[in-house]
Order: sequence, then C-alpha cells, then structure tokens
Amino acid sequence: MSYKGTAAAVALLVGAICFARLRFRNRPRPPLNMERFKGLPRLPRTGVPRRYELELRPDLGECRFDGKVAITLDVGKSSKYLVLNAIDLVIKDGTVWLRPKNSKKVLFPYNVGLSANDEILVLEFEEALPHGEAILGIEFQGTLNDHMKGFYRSKYEINGQTRNMAATHFEPTDARRCFPCWDEPAYKAKFKITVQAPVDRVVLSNMPSIEEKIDGASKTMSFEESPLMSTYLVAIVVGEFDYIEGTSTTGNKVRVYTQVGKTSQGKFALDVALRTLPFYTKYFGIPYSLPKLDMVAIPDFSFGAMENYGLVTYRESALLYDENLSAAANKQTVAIVVTHELAHQWFGNLVTMEWWTHLWLNEGFATWVSYLATNLLFPEWKIWTQFTNETMVAFRLDGLVESHPIEVEVRHAREVDEIFDAISYIKGASLIRMLESYLGAQRFRKGLVSYIKRYASKNAKTEDLWGVLSEELGETVKEIMNSWTKQKGYPVVIAKLTDDGLKLEQTQYLSSGARGYGQWVVPITLCYGSYEVRKNALLHGKVEDVSLSDFKLTEASSQSSWIKLNVGQTAFYRVQYDDILATRLRSAVTAGQLDAADKFGLLDDTYALCHACKQPLSALISLVDVYRQELDYTVLLCLINVGYEVSRVVSDAIPDSADYFKLFVKNLLQFAANKLGWDPTPSESHLDAMLRDQILTALAEFEHEETLDEALRRYKIFLNDRSTQILPADIRKAAYTAVMKDCTASDKSGYESLLNVYKETDLSQEKVRILGSLASSTDPSIVHEALDFSLSSQVRKQDAVFVISGISREGREATWIWLKENWDLICERWGSGHLMNRFISSAVSGFTSEEKADEIQAFFSSRMLPSIQRTVGQSIETVRTNAQWVKSIRQEKGLKELLQTVGSNSRKN
Repeated sequence: MSYKGTAAAVALLVGAICFARLRFRNRPRPPLNMERFKGLPRLPRTGVPRRYELELRPDLGECRFDGKVAITLDVGKSSKYLVLNAIDLVIKDGTVWLRPKNSKKVLFPYNVGLSANDEILVLEFEEALPHGEAILGIEFQGTLNDHMKGFYRSKYEINGQTRNMAATHFEPTDARRCFPCWDEPAYKAKFKITVQAPVDRVVLSNMPSIEEKIDGASKTMSFEESPLMSTYLVAIVVGEFDYIEGTSTTGNKVRVYTQVGKTSQGKFALDVALRTLPFYTKYFGIPYSLPKLDMVAIPDFSFGAMENYGLVTYRESALLYDENLSAAANKQTVAIVVTHELAHQWFGNLVTMEWWTHLWLNEGFATWVSYLATNLLFPEWKIWTQFTNETMVAFRLDGLVESHPIEVEVRHAREVDEIFDAISYIKGASLIRMLESYLGAQRFRKGLVSYIKRYASKNAKTEDLWGVLSEELGETVKEIMNSWTKQKGYPVVIAKLTDDGLKLEQTQYLSSGARGYGQWVVPITLCYGSYEVRKNALLHGKVEDVSLSDFKLTEASSQSSWIKLNVGQTAFYRVQYDDILATRLRSAVTAGQLDAADKFGLLDDTYALCHACKQPLSALISLVDVYRQELDYTVLLCLINVGYEVSRVVSDAIPDSADYFKLFVKNLLQFAANKLGWDPTPSESHLDAMLRDQILTALAEFEHEETLDEALRRYKIFLNDRSTQILPADIRKAAYTAVMKDCTASDKSGYESLLNVYKETDLSQEKVRILGSLASSTDPSIVHEALDFSLSSQVRKQDAVFVISGISREGREATWIWLKENWDLICERWGSGHLMNRFISSAVSGFTSEEKADEIQAFFSSRMLPSIQRTVGQSIETVRTNAQWVKSIRQEKGLKELLQTVGSNSRKN
C-alpha cells in the first residue's frame, strides 16, 4: 500500500502503527452495543471520505481476495464512532487504525463491530475524534462470490479448460462487499487503485494504468487517480481478453475487450461508441471527462450492462454482435445498451443522483438519451416509434395499486433492487420525452446543458433539475412535473365530442378498474383530421373543455374528421374516446391516415381499457380487425402482444371459443407473413428482418399449421448441416418454438436435439434464444424438465430466467409447482435482486383466478423478504385483475357468438 508522503514519513507511520498495535492489543474491550445503529436508513456524517487508496489481491484459484484501503476523510460531527458500510468481509484483527492529519498519534478503535443485517462496520474509539482531515486504514479479506455482485468470479473456457476471472458489479450497494467504504452515491471521492494479479492476466480499472511491476508469476498494476465518483461506479476486472480499439473524432480512445478470439464480435459496439461520444460531447456541451473508455464483455453478468466510469461492463449478449449468427434484434439491443451506458458517463457519473430516491434521474435520462443517440445513428430503425412499444411495460406496471412513484422513498439498501424496474427506466424516459415535447427540443437541451455544467462532479436531486430548467426557460417545470414524479400511476383522459369542441376528463387508470384519486398536469396534444391541424393545451383540472372552433373546418369535414389525442404518443397517459370519436379513428386506420405511433397508441389504449373492464372485449376485437393489412413493425408487435394476452384470458374465460380467437389472430398476421416470407432479401430493411422474427414466432406460438411444418422442415435440415443458410438467425426463435410445440412426453427428440444445439454453441445470444423457447411446450412434464435444466450447471445464472419467462399457458401450473419445490434453492442462488423478482413475476403473473391469487399469497406470506415484497404484491394484484377480466368476459353478451363469427370467417380466408 502506498500512502501520500515521503518514504521517511511512510516508515515513521508504519512504525507508529506497529507500536500502537502492540500497546493496544491487550487492553480490555467492553462489547460494542450495535443496537444503537440498527436500522439506520443512511450513514451518519461523522466521517466524509475524500480519497481512497485501495489495494486488492485476488486469488483466482481459491476464489478469495485480500485487500487494504487507506481512506482520507473529513471527521465532522463530534463522535467516538465512525460508521461505514461493509458486508461479507473479514476485518483482520488489529489492522484498523486512524491517524489525524499532522499528527504522529495513531488511534485504534476501542471496538470493531460488523452488522450483516444492516451491512455496516462500526468503529468505536475511546474518545471523540478530533475534527478535520484524517486517514483511516483497514485490512480485510473477502470471497470472490458466485452471486454476480460485489467482487465476484466469472467462468470462461480457453482450449477446453475452465478458468476464473474476477469482476466487480457494485450498483446499487455492493462496493461494500469488496472493501469497507461509505457506499452511498452522495459520498463522492477520488480513487487510487492498485491490483495484484497473475502475470498473464489483463487487469483493468476505471483509469489507465501508470505502472506495472512484475514479480515472478504475479504483477502489480497501479492506475491513475480517478476524478470524484461514487463507490458504485468503481470497477476492476481481471481475466484473459483480446481487444480492438479506435479513436473518436473528439479524440476519445475506446477499446472493446472480449474473450480470446472474439474481437470480431466487438466491432459493431466499437463503431457505435466511437460515433456516440462526439454526439454526447456536442449535445451535453461538455467533453467526455476521462482519458480512456473501455467496454468489457463479462460471461457471468446479472444486469444488461453497468456504466462504471471509464470501464463499462456488459453481459456478452448486450455487447457482442456476430454478423452471421446474431439476429437484427440483437444488433439493435447492442446499439441501445451501448448508447445508454455511454449516456451515463455524463448523466449519472459526472452528475450523480444524491440518493436512490432519485434513481430515475440516472436511468430515465440515460434511457431517453440512448434513443436520441440511436435515432441519430440509425434513423431507418424508426426507434422513437419503437419506443412506444417499450412504454407498454411501464404502463402495465404503473396501472397497479402496488406500483410506486418515480421518486420512491428508499429506507434500506435491500429495497433498492426493486426499483430498478420499468418505472425508473421507461416511465422515467417517457416523462423526459413528454417534457422535451412540451418545452421544445432546443429549449429543453439548453436547460439540460446548464444543469450538467452546474452540477458537474456533484450530486443532484430531482428538484435541482426542475429548478435549473425553470430558471433557464422561464417555465414552471416543477408545477407540471411534480404531479408525475411524486405520485404513482398515470391518467386516462376521457374525450367526448361536444357541439363546439371536446370535453376532457382525467381520472387515474387502474388495471383493476377501481377508482383512482390521482390528478396530473397533463400536456394535451391533438390533431383534427390531419397532422397539419394541431392544438396544444395543459389539462390542469379534472374536467376542462377544449374549443375546436379555431380550426375553421367546413361543416362536412368537422362532422367526419378524426381527432387523435397524445399525438405521436409522446406523453405518458392513455385516452378513452367516446363512440363517435372511436368510430372515426377506426376509419382513419383503415384509410391509412394515422402514423404508426398513433395506430399503436389507439390499439394499446383500447386493450388497456378492456383489461380494466372499462370497455367490452368486442370493442377491442372490432378495432383489431381494421389492422389486417398492417406492415409496421411496432404496430404489429403490439398486435401480437395483445393477441397473446387476449388469447390467454379467453382460453380461461370461455374455453370453447379459444380456438376461434386464435384463428382470428393467425389470419390477421397472414398478410405480413406472406409479404415477408421465410428468407431474407438483399433489399430488405432492418425492421423487415425483426418483423419476420416476431411474425413467424407468433404464428408458431399460435400453432399455425403451415408455419409449424415449414419451421420443422428447416430445423431438420439445419440439424444435419449447421453451415446451411436455411435457418438464419432472424427465424431461429420461430423454429425453436415450433420444435417445442411438437414435443410431447412420449417423443422428446426435438427437445433433446435443441439441448444439443445449446451445448455446442458459444454465442450467448443463441443460447438465450434456445432457453427462451424450451418452456413453450404445451406438455407440462416437458416444461418442468426445461425448468430443471435452467438450474443445471450448463446454464449461467443470469440466463436461467429466460426459461421461466417463456412458459406456455399449459405450463403455468407445472411452473408454479416447480417454483415452490425449488424455492429454497432459488433463494440460495439468487438471494435478492432483479433476477429473483423475475422468477416470481414470470411464474405467477399469468394466472387468472382469485383462488390462485389466494394460494400465491399464502405461500409467500411465510417467505416474505424486503427485497421481493413489492414484486410479490404486484404479481398477486396482476392475478386478481386478470381474474376480474375473465369474469367480465364471461358476462359479456354476444361475445361468444362474435368470437365464433370472426374465427369462422378467418377459417374461410
């Protein structure tokens, strides 16, 4: 460990420490009362870190590490205690010391206490610590764990030999698993990092290396001191890698590190990064602030990626792209994830949230900006239209009573994982898009630049952003946005035609159909018969009138023209139209007069209103029927998702009509399927390739005979010759789904052959495709077997959830039984975190009865943990709202006859 000062000063310090240890070691120590620190929501500010000198020595064979840290801190409040974070660490006896600045006296804590429950380390000294600067030294040991958090191990293979690498993932609160620290975002500090590792391993950290010392089989790498940053952004990786590199037009050096031999798969991500950094430099008005940017693919990785300052880590499927074996959707994912993580280098790393309550400032903004950048790089992808599809997840979640505000009170570290969800990411991004649309792109950017410059290298709260925008633009941004960030949920705006305009009424949307009491300041945009005829307004109250007289349309056109609210779906609310307006909009869809985003919004809003029992299912079916000749990717993706959801509830509500509805959906998708065919063409677009994947997979899911036959034919050829082009990446998911639909307990040959394909590929995206198909079988016993496979050593821990996320309706009960049987094992492996929550929501949210909701509630009542409480509540509420919808469908008059009619007509077509 190297400390500030001359060699002589260091020698004196070490001597003083050794002498003090000997004198202090045998003194009697009364036990430390840890109860007084129990349940601390945040660390007391008795010490504020300014600089960390951290040395780590990972042992990749034994999967453990030793470490030292010297923390320069300001001792503030008069206290005998220093409280910082630590968990899963062993503090070496007698190695904790504190030396006040300009003092030769070394203080040893009277007591050292660790609380695993509160994740804190408490140091008690004999007397109140002197105010001012001091250095705190601690030596510790830890384990390179298998939980993909803290300092952990990841496995990889070279020449058939399995080896370990060490990697860090500290967000949100896991730096404390690697070294004792003030592990809260507000405690920004500088970091000087040194790592000792095997001589043949690559060692990376946030900053460039400045020195390498080799000593036999090991080497010590020292890195430049970092700028101010929060502990969750510290990163270290030790492993075997190849890399490719480039320099952006703004002079930024970028490298992409991959497993040995895979650098070709990093070229696309490198290109995206090199083009994105100059855009962000210009957009934010501040250049990228570090001397290098590394992006690393880690085989075992819990999240999609992590924005560590200067060393961004990724799951392999989110960074690597194979020109021959990756699908178009994989390419798009890589672009969006890379632009998201690079946006964090400004929004999150340079300007950091003050506390996890403001997580959405990081994630919502990075999500929004990633779409902004991706749209610039790939305008042909129509990414903002696609963004409307992403909002579906946030809308569904935020329509629950068990949702949470964007600014959610976080009282303990264990609660943080649950808010890394669609509310923070997608709703957050939607609100930023809504605000930008209301203020105007240039004005909004101007305010954003001022905000970043003012809070660079600092922490900020939501109110700080609203304050700067209001100050710069002269707008009362806070008044508008507080109604969206401080309360959960969102409004549905009910539009009714009047003699001279519209009557607009807002009410909270709840998927249960219950009455909500929220009220928002809603930015209203509307078009009247044409996108050239527009109007903007703010809906402040519950009910307001909007005049249309200023449009000066002819009497004939005013009586027939369509009116579309929330133009382009740029705001986070739903719209319910009266019968006249709804009829006109259906005609507009048929006539091809609506843009894709508005066609999407009309369809998704109608589905949501049906789910909440605010409109009959027959209204949704009538609307869906006018989308027969639709070819837009985003609109058809919505149609497919609506088809899945309605098919599930119809199958439970009126089983003898379920096949008729499936026939209806299959017929709707035939137009696009026939246009696209099975084989790509040289002139087709990126969106055509993605649409073919979705359409054929949906037809396989709905067991369309011709699709299943063709998929199985191509799959058999592929099994005999892996080099064949008959099964390109964009149709493999459809083929794999068809294989599983063809499987039964008496003939599992397809399932077994698919497992062989899984085992022989080393492309993570291909493995994910296969895992997502394994549980789509209609045979519950095969679903159970696939779920067992997900727990085997052949499936990486972060990928197991893909199996349970793809379960068929017929496999629901088998999955629920399996979850209960394996609950203890799942808890042991995944503990807390978003992966654990995905297991829960995927396993139970598809049920549709009150009895099942009661059963789920009873099971979890004795197994509840703070980290899963919100997800369990949301999942149970989803089951109850599904049950309510099933009941409503059973009671809807004429629905059974309508389903038989549309299904029979589909059979004729």
